[in-house]
Amino acid sequence: MAQARTARRPGVNVFDESKPMWQIMLMFLVPLMISNVLQSANQTFSYVFLGRMIGVNALAAVSAVFPVIFLLFSFLIGIGSGSTILIGQAFGAGDEHRVKKVAGTVLGATIVFGVFTMLVGYFFSPLMLQALGTPANIIGTSDAYTRVVFLTFPAYFPYIMYTTFLRGVGDTQTPLRFLVLGTALSILFTPILIAGWFGLPHFGVVSVALSGLFSTLIAFPLLLWHLHRTKNPLAFNAEMARDMIFDWRILWTVLKIGIPTGVQTVMASLAEIAVISFVNHYGSAATAAYGAVNQVASYVQFPAISLAIAASVFGSQCIGAKREDKLGAVVRSAVGLGYIVNGTLIALCYIFAYPILGWFITDPNTLEIAHGLLMITLWSYVLFGNSAIISGVVRSSGDVIVPTAIGIAAIWGVEVPAAFILMHYFGLNGVWMGYPISFVAVLCGQFAYYEFFWKRKTHERLA
Repeated sequence: MAQARTARRPGVNVFDESKPMWQIMLMFLVPLMISNVLQSANQTFSYVFLGRMIGVNALAAVSAVFPVIFLLFSFLIGIGSGSTILIGQAFGAGDEHRVKKVAGTVLGATIVFGVFTMLVGYFFSPLMLQALGTPANIIGTSDAYTRVVFLTFPAYFPYIMYTTFLRGVGDTQTPLRFLVLGTALSILFTPILIAGWFGLPHFGVVSVALSGLFSTLIAFPLLLWHLHRTKNPLAFNAEMARDMIFDWRILWTVLKIGIPTGVQTVMASLAEIAVISFVNHYGSAATAAYGAVNQVASYVQFPAISLAIAASVFGSQCIGAKREDKLGAVVRSAVGLGYIVNGTLIALCYIFAYPILGWFITDPNTLEIAHGLLMITLWSYVLFGNSAIISGVVRSSGDVIVPTAIGIAAIWGVEVPAAFILMHYFGLNGVWMGYPISFVAVLCGQFAYYEFFWKRKTHERLA
């Protein structure tokens, strides 16, 4: 069995006793973190192109629907976390057949979900934007963008899901290569479509969605071809195609693990919808500032999210291999790296806040609004990272209900009420104060459960 666990291993080896755990995790983390940055780089450059080539209203039109898009992708990633845990446990146990079975089942479900959300989003886009309180001067442009974005989901969702499969077997380098390709193509296509170069029509704001679609349709097939050529355990073949006809037991297990995580991310996204409804009351300049700040915050979160994924993958492989004795080293390494990497990134963002925000915003008033919001919330993302790592390790064992409940309680019991109350005293700045307050609350809750309950259960299981 020990040989099966190391055979044909496409990524890092968590059981490598010749290296300290932090070094093994760093080998996994660096490509993963770059990949997460690249997944957002398309949107970031799109915001830059929109703000500078069209104007602040174009940036606001895209920002207006951001919480809904974030909600759907968050739910997808939540479900993907269930598959990552099962794939990690199966891979740790050396069961390659189950690895493929889980991947095929989840891939089939993802395609169905992509088609469903495409149809709902396309036809209900105007109602959705009205419900969000989108300012009247941008709602038409935002509707056009939203409809095209939803049309891309049946292609983009399976691509994103495949990257989570590969991470489950410890492989972060393969997704990175193809995300580099996809991001480069998207960055190339966006200004071409906005400006109508080479005789093409001027697609305006819709260019952002179209460039993402075109790059995905190129990068995803090339990824599948590469996996087939290298005989990767997750290569798409006839066996995996048959497995796309759902194995309901596997799908149910994935959903049991993934739905609570998905629910938490959905609740976080709904909180973002509530927050942007607060922000929209202050006008389109505030909405544009919100979009720019979210772009910066998303990059600050990448080390935290990447470390949480790494901790969850390493934890699931240790549990699958019955090496729970290594879980403590996983937690300590991830938390330590989080404070070093995330803390450094946050410090740099504080120092260079104005130049960074200037990539997205040229209007002086909007820039000042965004800068004030960033100063209030930025420091607290290091606490968010700590709580995410602890939660990731707990979830790797399949224990997802309590971490989810703690996360939801912090979002809806702390963040949204705090933002709503404080906005009446501090205006728009008060909305942003809800973030650090909720991050403190969720860290306290996750740490208490991990230290006083989950560790005890793990020790009793080993005994």
